[in-house]
Amino acid sequence: MSELSIIAGKSSENLAKELSKKIKGNFVKSEIRVFPDGESKITLIGKLSKKKSIVVQSIYPPVDTNLVRALSLISKAKENSSEVIAVIPYMGYARQDREFLPGEIVTMKVLGKLFKGAGASKIIVVDIHSLIGFKHFSIKTKNVTAIPELVKYFKKLSLKNPLVISPDQGGKERAKEFAKEFNSNYIALDKKRDKKTGKVEIKTKSIDEVKNRDLILVDDMISTGGSIIKAAQFLKKQKCKRIYVACTHALLMNDAEKKIKKAGVTSIISTNTIPGKTSKVDISKTIAKAIM
Repeated sequence: MSELSIIAGKSSENLAKELSKKIKGNFVKSEIRVFPDGESKITLIGKLSKKKSIVVQSIYPPVDTNLVRALSLISKAKENSSEVIAVIPYMGYARQDREFLPGEIVTMKVLGKLFKGAGASKIIVVDIHSLIGFKHFSIKTKNVTAIPELVKYFKKLSLKNPLVISPDQGGKERAKEFAKEFNSNYIALDKKRDKKTGKVEIKTKSIDEVKNRDLILVDDMISTGGSIIKAAQFLKKQKCKRIYVACTHALLMNDAEKKIKKAGVTSIISTNTIPGKTSKVDISKTIAKAIM
């Protein structure tokens, strides 16, 4: 029997399959039965290694359901294996890493306790929204980036004098890293978001350097697409050519893809941390390197 088991959570089944091929692990599938009251009953199909198990489960919507399933899989793995690594390609709750307004619960602090309690000895995530969240974890943590794999995809496209853009100053380093790999220059827009309403406003006045150029808007995640929509509308007014969006995690809630395209975006390219129409980039090779 293999010394390594790859336990596939339902939210990341295909990614887990790709990962098991790359690290030659024993693939273990999970079957889910959902009761009328919403409870999940999970059954594992396959043999678990006594030595090491790797649980692969993204925590995207329904976030709470996928979180409980991840913890359940880790707990079951720990009953059989001496070491359990939790691969959480998309870490839900990563934005709740500090108390922004008085009385807010720092949910990442709760998750830190839950993952440790379930039996994980290490957590690997892809492009976590903020590394601050990991300060609340007492187990080993590793954040890997999808940028090199996303860049490989964009290098295959025939883009006209491309420019990399961050929709806000917070993502400036990400855009800089993307541009360096892509061998182009970059800029970051000024954005203001109301902490209570979540309304987004672009503060940048005008940019001459985007004129007649193809643009790549780079972000770590797209939820409702508010920032990307505002940025695309603004950039279209600056007479740019095509706008592409590169992101690691495409949640695309509330018809976000349709709204983003309507704002003038040609195509959204994301990774398979969250499976969907836009997930054209496989991240299993990057995760495999982090495990080995």
